[in-house]
Amino acid sequence: MAKRRKVSIKKIIRFIILLIIIAVIIFFITKLTKNLFAENKTMYISATTSQIDLYDENLKPAIKIFRGEEVKIKETDTLKDNEDYLKVNIDNKTYYVSKDNLVSNQKNIIKEEKVYVRTPTVLLKSEDSIEIVANLSKETELQVLSYDKVDKQGNVNMYKVKQGGEEGYVYSKYTTLTKEESAQTYNMEKHTKIKNLYGGGDVKKLDFFPVEKIKFSENKMPEAVYSLYLNDTSSVLTKVDDYIALAKDTKINAFVVDIKDNGAIGYESEVMKKISPTSYKYANNSKEDYAKAIKKLKDAGFYLIGRITVFKDDYYVKDHPENAIVKKNTTDPYKIGSSYWPTAYSRDVWYYNVSLALEAINEFGFNEINFDYVRFPDRTQSLEKNNIIDFKNQYNEDKVEAIQNFLRYATDAIHEKGAYVSVDVFGESSNSYYTTAYGQYWPALSNVVDVISAMPYPDHFANNSYGINKPWNHPYELISAWSKEVVKRQEDTTSKAIVRTWVQSYNVQSWVDSTGIEYNAEEVKAQITALFENGLTGGYITWHSGSNIEKYKKQKSAFQIDYLKE
Repeated sequence: MAKRRKVSIKKIIRFIILLIIIAVIIFFITKLTKNLFAENKTMYISATTSQIDLYDENLKPAIKIFRGEEVKIKETDTLKDNEDYLKVNIDNKTYYVSKDNLVSNQKNIIKEEKVYVRTPTVLLKSEDSIEIVANLSKETELQVLSYDKVDKQGNVNMYKVKQGGEEGYVYSKYTTLTKEESAQTYNMEKHTKIKNLYGGGDVKKLDFFPVEKIKFSENKMPEAVYSLYLNDTSSVLTKVDDYIALAKDTKINAFVVDIKDNGAIGYESEVMKKISPTSYKYANNSKEDYAKAIKKLKDAGFYLIGRITVFKDDYYVKDHPENAIVKKNTTDPYKIGSSYWPTAYSRDVWYYNVSLALEAINEFGFNEINFDYVRFPDRTQSLEKNNIIDFKNQYNEDKVEAIQNFLRYATDAIHEKGAYVSVDVFGESSNSYYTTAYGQYWPALSNVVDVISAMPYPDHFANNSYGINKPWNHPYELISAWSKEVVKRQEDTTSKAIVRTWVQSYNVQSWVDSTGIEYNAEEVKAQITALFENGLTGGYITWHSGSNIEKYKKQKSAFQIDYLKE
């Protein structure tokens, strides 16, 4: 019996060994088969940055790959001795990518959990809305919830974020991944000598981070814009054929047409009907008549610029006194320089004016929006010093901050519609000593918009400016001296806007000098020549508030010159 039992145990042991051998063989066959017949799985590159490294077999960085890029992966193709890396073939070459940088759902390609505000901006209600949910100051921490889209270079366009109790969207270009980066300033050394002499604000609070200047392939801006100004009165727009005929016999290639001026409304706007019914009530033209005039200009081949005065608006203040600059002791809107002023600190005012701009682009096809009166009222220092007026500074911004921040918000929204943005500034803003009392600082604005349009009208300069006696009677000498200052300010600008300048097309005003000269062809030509000779070659716009065609005809020979080629 003992012998039989011994034989049985040996058989059992052999059988167990055989089973183990069979199991090992099956395991390796299964693994080999699985590897041979495993399907390529579509996955996407995921990261906290726009691109990551792919590695060679020694885990040394070999090439870069953009976030969001689609790759085909076999989950069994791991790096030898390191299963955390999978094989990927790019252009018939083999690389390895970390499993941590792969996701199966394209919605999960961004890995940022928090970002920080580097450039002051606003939180928008949705990715396709300009409605402002909250103000976002520098260094603000934002919790990332998702995103709208990623471009071919792996850059996020907008993050959906949460800040405090608010959710919304913010452009990623204004954020960084660390708070330390968000606290840094850019190119500030060029502005250290700028003083806050008149209450305009501290230049150190401005942002000079580089901005990519847009060029739309389907909306080409002329290299030099030669433009006539047309106000929005029916007496001008009903005779638009006459202006077209005049322009066709010159080098004029553009028109600036009012959408909204203070007390002069271009058309019956639906935005106005909703937000400022008083403006709608006093429109100079029906929407149909306005559209007819604009279409004629566009059909004739002209580049069209729609002008909007922003922070000087009697009608809006009548409808929204809560958003006006007010007298402190009564809280009633305060009239400054015979007009009421919506405060440039109000995001509601921002929204209204940018909504008008977008409507005009959509309805009439304007190539560009020109913002005028993008400033606080001037000559208010004594009113501020004596605590008479209240600007309603909700976010504790300096004036220069609010103006730059508005233009950043407006430019983003208008660029989304494929149009350009220009801003009008006083000639004084070209000075290299101080931020202006009304909040315009040339390099800060030039850094944001596409075109900066100063208004150095000779009869606006004081006597002996630049050492010139009665400078309004010497337009070439004055504009030449002024242009040299502008060139210096442009050199202090990180991302330079095109300089396109308003030129005086009206006669010297009698209250300036009763013996002042008339401004006809020679005087207009003198101004434009001075601009171009000093490198300010973006073009010109005529300023004659009445848009008097007979006056323009007297100046016609000045408009027949192609200054860029002279």
